[in-house]
Amino acid sequence: MINIIGGNKKNIKIDVPLFNVRPTSILKRKSIFSILENYEIKLKNNLLHNTVILDLFSGSGSLGLEALSRGSKYAYFIEKNEKIIKTLKENCRKISNLENYEIIKSNVYEEKFLNINKKISLIFMDPPYNDKLIKLILVNIYKSKILKKNGIIVIEAAKKNKFEIPNFYYNLKKNVYKKTIIYFLKIK
Repeated sequence: MINIIGGNKKNIKIDVPLFNVRPTSILKRKSIFSILENYEIKLKNNLLHNTVILDLFSGSGSLGLEALSRGSKYAYFIEKNEKIIKTLKENCRKISNLENYEIIKSNVYEEKFLNINKKISLIFMDPPYNDKLIKLILVNIYKSKILKKNGIIVIEAAKKNKFEIPNFYYNLKKNVYKKTIIYFLKIK
C-alpha cells in the first residue's frame, strides 16, 4: 500500500498490485507535483485545479489519483491488465466519485484516444522501463489533439532507456534520479 501525499485525500492508502506494477515513489511524486504547481504559477496555466487528466499505464493509479486529490475534476485511466484494473477500480472508489473518472481497458501502444472526449491538461505516462515505443505514444497523443494548448506530459522512464522526443514537443524540464528520468514535455 502507498499513501496519497497531497490534497483533500492526503494520507488515504491505496493498494498496489503485487505483479507487473512499479508505482512512482513518494519522492518522485512529491517532485512531480511540486514542479507542476510551479509551472501553474510561472505559466499562469491551470494544470491541476478543475482540469481533466490522463494517466497512461495506470497501474495502481497513484499519479492520476494524486491529481484528483489535488483538485483535478476528472481523470481518464488507461490500463490493459484486467487484474490490475480490479485494484485500480478499488483505488478510484477510495479517492473519487464514479462521475469523476473513467477506466479504459486498452493497450496504450495501440491507443488512438478516440474514447477521450474531453481536452486534457495533464498526461502522466509511466510505461514499463524497457519501453522502446514512447515516441509512438507521443506521436499518437499529438495526432489525437487531446492535449490542451498549454498542457504538459510527464514521462517517467529508465535512465538507460533512450528514446527520441518528436520535434513537435519541447522538453520543459528533466529531473534525473538514480535509475529514472522524469521528463516534462509541452507541444511547441
